[in-house]
Amino acid sequence: MKQATKDMLIVDLINLDQGVAEILMNAGMHCIGCLMAHGESIEQAAAVHGIDADALMAQINDYLADK
Repeated sequence: MKQATKDMLIVDLINLDQGVAEILMNAGMHCIGCLMAHGESIEQAAAVHGIDADALMAQINDYLADK
């Protein structure tokens, strides 16, 4: 089973599973195509966007577990 962590880069998480992009977009993280996605972790991006990183990771990992 694939597992995501808060320290993963956004681009690596999307490469893990393309479906994660929709979860990020729905959470308000429209940085999918942004250059920052290549050097910013999920935790860093969540902080910038005012998103609870733990809740976001739970949602992503629930999605990955259901695949």
